[in-house]
Amino acid sequence: MRTTPGKFLLIRFSSIGDIVLTTPVMRCLKQQVPGAEVHFCTKRGFQTLVESNPYIDKGIYLDGNLNDLIRQLRTERYDYIIDLHNNLRTTLIKLRLGVPSRSFDKLNWEKWLYVRFKLPSMPDLHIVDRYLKTVEPFGVVNDGKGLDYVIPYKDMVETEWLPPTHRRRFVAYAIGGQHNTKKLPVARMVELCRKINFPVVLLGGKEDTAAGEEIRRALGDHLIYNACGKYNLNQSASLLQQSALVFSHDTGLMHIAAALKKKVYSIWGSTTPQLGMYPYKTQFIALENKPLRCRPCSKIGYDRCPLGHFKCMNELPFDFDLKELKRGAGPSTRRTGPER
Repeated sequence: MRTTPGKFLLIRFSSIGDIVLTTPVMRCLKQQVPGAEVHFCTKRGFQTLVESNPYIDKGIYLDGNLNDLIRQLRTERYDYIIDLHNNLRTTLIKLRLGVPSRSFDKLNWEKWLYVRFKLPSMPDLHIVDRYLKTVEPFGVVNDGKGLDYVIPYKDMVETEWLPPTHRRRFVAYAIGGQHNTKKLPVARMVELCRKINFPVVLLGGKEDTAAGEEIRRALGDHLIYNACGKYNLNQSASLLQQSALVFSHDTGLMHIAAALKKKVYSIWGSTTPQLGMYPYKTQFIALENKPLRCRPCSKIGYDRCPLGHFKCMNELPFDFDLKELKRGAGPSTRRTGPER
């Protein structure tokens, strides 16, 4: 283990899920390198994810002007840069600060082969483990504790804020997604909630409110509480924490649920778990249309299906059995491996 203290700058500009997936790097670096001072740089819009993390000594935020950010970073006199984004902007930062740096391997070539030709080119390695390789030279190892997400007390949702139908136990369903091909069509979301047949709290941003209302109208208030757009990110995390289990598309709330050690039913369309961003260190079941030969069609998703049929979501089988709800079990906190 390294004995000389160091001042580290970790960089990951976006997005919610990706930043949550970097939290083991912050924790392991802070706990395993004596005297390490850890700063984390991201976009201002993601400050919520940084300011409550106990392993970050200082958050530094990009407000739009990269030159202003670099001038601010220069005043800190870092010993090392840990680049967890590895794009043009972070390359410019590394060049202009001129201090030793380590960058994570994005595996762009392997991803291209996997997406374009469906070759088994992706290593059986979660992106968290690839992030952690950047700090291995400092004697840092994976502590196996998974992801971190701290919910400030002021953002904890009280049970009384929920409808009476959802106060005892509920399933959380994160219906959002950055790209449409990573989300079920609304009609299939309705079908999924009908299959769950248990009080469901829908989570998402303001952009998901209309879809949530359509689901609520189709199934009724006794089953559906549309929380989309009504709560901030930390409050949505609080609802995930209180849920009996979580359904989620491949999106940021899925990784927050994993950080909270919830059992996750993860829903996959144009992307696949083999890209290395499945729920980390928590129990999960992947719902995907495996026989489709066109999957994955993208490493991040599209606005619409390139082939027009969208079979990955339109024909996704809902062949799960919610035994946890049938036997009346409470929220699971066990840290186990994936169920496939």
